[in-house]
Amino acid sequence: MAKRPRTIMWSTLFALSRDDAHPLQFQLRSRIVDTILAGDLPPGTTLPSSRELASELRVSRNTVILSYQQLVDDGFLISRERSGFVVASRKAALGPAQSEQERARTDWAARLRTQASTMRSIEKPRDWRSYRFPFLFGQFDPSIFPIAAWRQCCRQALGVLELRDWGRDTIDEDDPLLIEQLRSRILPRRGIWARPDEIMITLGTQQALYLISEALLNTETELGVEDPGYPDMRNIAAIRRARVRPLAVDAHGLSVGRDVPQCDYVFVTPNHQCPTTATMPLERREALLAMTSASGTMLIEDDYDCETTFGTGPLPSLRSLDNEGRVIYVSSLSKTLAPGLRLGFIVAEPSLIRELRALRRLMVRHPPLNNQRAVALFLSLGHYESLVARMTETYRRRAGILADALRRHIPDAVFTPPTGGSSIWVQAPQGFDARHGLVQAKARGLLYEPGDIFFAQPGAGSSSMRLGYSVITETQIDAGVAELAQVIADSRG
Repeated sequence: MAKRPRTIMWSTLFALSRDDAHPLQFQLRSRIVDTILAGDLPPGTTLPSSRELASELRVSRNTVILSYQQLVDDGFLISRERSGFVVASRKAALGPAQSEQERARTDWAARLRTQASTMRSIEKPRDWRSYRFPFLFGQFDPSIFPIAAWRQCCRQALGVLELRDWGRDTIDEDDPLLIEQLRSRILPRRGIWARPDEIMITLGTQQALYLISEALLNTETELGVEDPGYPDMRNIAAIRRARVRPLAVDAHGLSVGRDVPQCDYVFVTPNHQCPTTATMPLERREALLAMTSASGTMLIEDDYDCETTFGTGPLPSLRSLDNEGRVIYVSSLSKTLAPGLRLGFIVAEPSLIRELRALRRLMVRHPPLNNQRAVALFLSLGHYESLVARMTETYRRRAGILADALRRHIPDAVFTPPTGGSSIWVQAPQGFDARHGLVQAKARGLLYEPGDIFFAQPGAGSSSMRLGYSVITETQIDAGVAELAQVIADSRG
């Protein structure tokens, strides 16, 4: 027989908020589900009538009826004559073939052919905003971003005429307006003039590298990756079972040594090397292209952190210097606009773009066209150039303050003042383990990125760290470095 609690304050248990952006019906449904899953309403419990609950919550009766009916359809409630709505058993809510006990018997770990979760990857706390000194790379500072301009472009993208373009099923095509804006505004800044059939939009650089690896790498392929270098490139290659060859890096980026011609492909970040931020000079770029041309090695160029350059401007990209179509160019709009936007692009020969587009279609067809159109409008109205100028000046000031603070508080640390980008690569004093020190640093409200993750060999680079300045304010930097100095002193002492 159904149980009816005698003294439940339903208005407290299912508290609704008029300030919540979600509709009241959605809120009520969510509160009931949360309460059932938490075990606060055990199976067999009778809920109040729709009239009673509506009166207590001060909502329309129709809101309660529709919520109850949806929960019946989803298996969380049962409707009984003369008893009203009753909490269903957990097994009924899951469905006859999906009980907890039955699901627990499947050993998915034994079935997995790839376990990406076990790979060494960059980690960033989800609650990084709660730290006083977040020296993190690649995060979003809304104080720099032109919110009003972006909102205007999003509204315009939702117009009837725009909707006709991006709302249809384009199969595997990208927004032609965004492609044109990349051709006319973004790529020429890197010395690249490309045709539309040489460009493809991706869900950020990450998807671009995954698609390229899927198309080109296998167990017989040797991929050269900078060491230290981007760990996710190593991980993606490992999923393809490719052989990864670590390539040395010096003060000018990737060293053009005898290991390079031994590779089928080389992944390189010439503008601001990941993670050291070193810039490859023009002479070395030309030497790298000459060497790989002679050996048949292909280049995957990640134009990492290319927009924010503090000097006279970025050097020509490898793609712009390539006369043989040997360079696959990858870049991202997310780093400049917002990481959560997830938009990047590939520039390569039409035959390769055609295959990459077919692969992308099997995964996601294409990145959301409404986002593509909003970004295209943002570019066409000149907002992007203004944002880059504002960001560059902000980063220049923060980089200078950070470099001065490092010299003052940690004088025996080794680093090169950045010429652009949004981070400084630091070699801490000998004897300091950056990963172990991070525990104490977090207790002091300090976040940084241990540098060992960027090295191919586990345990290498233990005293190195990356200090990002994309989100930390200028007034926080000096105090944050002082805390870091104390963490280093305590660790060594």
